[in-house]
Amino acid sequence: MPSESDSGFTLLELIVNLAIIGILTAVAVPAYIAFRDKARVAQAKSDLKNIQLAMEQLANDTELWPGPNPIGSAADDAEWDLSKDDAGLVKADPKKFPGWEGPYLQSVPKDPWGSNYFFDPTYNIGGTRYVVVGSFGPNKCCRDAPDSDDIVIKIAQP
Repeated sequence: MPSESDSGFTLLELIVNLAIIGILTAVAVPAYIAFRDKARVAQAKSDLKNIQLAMEQLANDTELWPGPNPIGSAADDAEWDLSKDDAGLVKADPKKFPGWEGPYLQSVPKDPWGSNYFFDPTYNIGGTRYVVVGSFGPNKCCRDAPDSDDIVIKIAQP
């Protein structure tokens, strides 16, 4: 029959168990955070691909980009909220978008960090301007100031 001193954990056993749990947590949490960040980037790229396809349909029907901006325009008329009527993806004023046959998207989601996706006909990448649809990424910054964590897709002009 065990005595009272033989039951339960010793202080040393508790410390060893807590140390093991701490080590496992220290390994698992950064791996989870990295996985979550990669999943958010993948979601943003998927959303952007769908938006790109919708914008190309809009351009084929109306010869306009969101804004409305004429295709090939060098004006810096970025559209910072693609869910607005001026974007022409969900709904549009037929006077601004003649030939509009949408909606091209049922709705425009927010990016995984809670910001709006944007359209910029003069986005600067390495000193060259491109027509892009994008997300400001995890830092949610900055209009007219591209940075390294922006996630963008270049749009092929029809």
